[in-house]
Amino acid sequence: MNSIRQRLAAWLLIGLSAATALGAWAVYVRARAEARDLFDYQMQLMAGSFPDEGFGAGARAPDDAGSGDVVVVQIWDRNGTRLYLSRPGARPPQRTEIGFSDIKTPNGDWRVYGALVGNNVIQVSQPMRVREELAAGMALRTMLPLLILLPVLIVIIWMTISRGLKPVNDVAAAVAARSADALDPLPDQHLPQEVRPLVAALNGLLERLGRSLDVQREFVADAAHELRTPLTALRLQIQLAERATTDAERAAAFERLKGGTERATRLVEQLLAMARSDPEAAERPFVEADLTGIARDIVAELAPIAEAKGLDLGFSGAAPVTVQGDPESLRVMLGNLVDNAIRYTPSGGSIDVAVAGNAGSASLTVADDGPGVPAEDRERVFDRFYRRASNYTTGSGLGLAIVRRIAQRHGASVELGDSLHGRGLTVTLRFPEKEDV
Repeated sequence: MNSIRQRLAAWLLIGLSAATALGAWAVYVRARAEARDLFDYQMQLMAGSFPDEGFGAGARAPDDAGSGDVVVVQIWDRNGTRLYLSRPGARPPQRTEIGFSDIKTPNGDWRVYGALVGNNVIQVSQPMRVREELAAGMALRTMLPLLILLPVLIVIIWMTISRGLKPVNDVAAAVAARSADALDPLPDQHLPQEVRPLVAALNGLLERLGRSLDVQREFVADAAHELRTPLTALRLQIQLAERATTDAERAAAFERLKGGTERATRLVEQLLAMARSDPEAAERPFVEADLTGIARDIVAELAPIAEAKGLDLGFSGAAPVTVQGDPESLRVMLGNLVDNAIRYTPSGGSIDVAVAGNAGSASLTVADDGPGVPAEDRERVFDRFYRRASNYTTGSGLGLAIVRRIAQRHGASVELGDSLHGRGLTVTLRFPEKEDV
């Protein structure tokens, strides 16, 4: 049973039934005790109603003595001779001690009261079953209004629960009635205090979804715009290859087609990396990441490409340096930095990758001998798809945008400066100090 309404109704019904049963038992016990006291008092009054003078055989008892089948009256003289029996057919206990006593007989349990009146012993007996029946009747008459009221209480409880859960149903209906692009906040006025945290959480989720969708729409629009040009160029290069009449023209056309394919492939790879690095995407939890090991792996992975271009790709940083972060994102970030350096550094140049750590902080540096970036453009190069007109090679304009996005997620700063070689570019990432655990 997963319904809150049904659970509440069931538990309240169980509690109400248990309370009613407990109340009925308490009323019965109380009615039984009161009936016992009342009947005992009645038996005392009845025994005291006989005269003190002698009560001979055949004497007449009071008119109401032993009336009905509630009590049986017996009278003995001092010699033990029974002088009177109110109900000749009854089988009450025989003579007992003076005062109250409970007697068990083959004919059932009896409550007996004996009193010495004058020269006679008067015994008033009453069956216990009569007392129980009368006590049960009193309890039933007392509990009858509550038993009649119980169904009414159940209906009231069900209506109250339904009314109390109505705000939740209203919120669910409001969410269900919305279209996929309706991300404005849900109204939270006139809501119960218990429902407001749920609505606040939903509004927070809607706000995050709105930001994520805005980022994705912008990204898709930019990506569509950027892919249009290389795809058009590929189509034109294919047409040129088809129209080529000589082997030289055909070879040149295929060489241009190969270069266009490589640029389109690079652009798609960068777009996918950008999508993976988006902070609104499914974020992996941060762990202890070995920055030195990641840098060493990236350098080893891209070394063949650098060697094929005639570049000297080196790495410095033997001591392990760890940071709190996402190792996969850090690999993407460093891979973009080194790949950019390889692309923009002319043949014969050098690229240095260094990792350093000091007093809980960490830094990562990539320096190259490329053309560098003028100071006035060093902020704009982090924008998506931004490419300087004087670039030595054709890129997608996404590399440094990806680097900054991942660095921001890790709380790291990105600084662009002149290379130590006198020319080129140095990119430095500084990670925040680790918090003491």
